[in-house]
Amino acid sequence: MPPPRRLGRPRTTDLREVMNAILYIATTGCQWVQLPKDLPPYSTVQRYFYDWRDSGLLQTIRFALAMETRELEGREASPSAGVIDSQSVKTPKAAAFCGFDAGKKVKGRKRHIVVDTIGLLFGLVVHAADIQDRDGAPAVLKSIRHACPWLRHVF
Repeated sequence: MPPPRRLGRPRTTDLREVMNAILYIATTGCQWVQLPKDLPPYSTVQRYFYDWRDSGLLQTIRFALAMETRELEGREASPSAGVIDSQSVKTPKAAAFCGFDAGKKVKGRKRHIVVDTIGLLFGLVVHAADIQDRDGAPAVLKSIRHACPWLRHVF
């Protein structure tokens, strides 16, 4: 969590409740304004989410949890091998960017992901569906190059 600020009014929102609200949105897919009343106000949760996302804190937490999970599985914390894959999904016609994946006959978007050998996510890039896998793979590998320098083999 970020260090407490010394200036201004003392924080009244519990950061654990903010994280619970973010996880609630990620799990249910609800809109910000549809958060239950027992969680902090959506504007507060949204501000913390954007601050943490922009500072890289959420990615740091995700990597730390992935490393801890690998150690609990009896493996080294840093994986040396990964697997790259893609998935095409349909989107509404008014989507900001979409394309037609001729191989899967889907008009929409394509996700390119990199996971380690036990399936933990290490990288994700979303494109229009008309991007071929050979063109999308370098983009997702570039996105994790600095965050995961220990990856030596990608299948």
